[in-house]
Amino acid sequence: MARPRRKVDAEPIDLLLNALGDPTRRRMVEWLGERPHAVSALADMSEITLTAVGQHLRVLEEAGLVTSSKLGRVRSCQLDYNGLKSVEQWLGARRSAWDRRLDALGSVLSDRQEGDR
Repeated sequence: MARPRRKVDAEPIDLLLNALGDPTRRRMVEWLGERPHAVSALADMSEITLTAVGQHLRVLEEAGLVTSSKLGRVRSCQLDYNGLKSVEQWLGARRSAWDRRLDALGSVLSDRQEGDR
């Protein structure tokens, strides 16, 4: 499967949603939400190669969902909750717009019902 090309000027939400669009990366986010993990542990848990884990982590880091640090020979990763807050804010803004639209529709339907009586 060919990897989609990344645009340098991509919107942050595009990077976040692309990162979360892959089931392996979503599982990694779930595991890292529990506690930090070493890259090798993520490879064992997901049953993929260290190289593949590194590629997935790079996408998650570019999206702002994960940070990593190296101590000696061990690279450890943890979830960056600011990235998740960005997704939550983006979704919340869309939810608010739909809530307003649905409230307006409810008012119109309510007025119609009252007019039919």
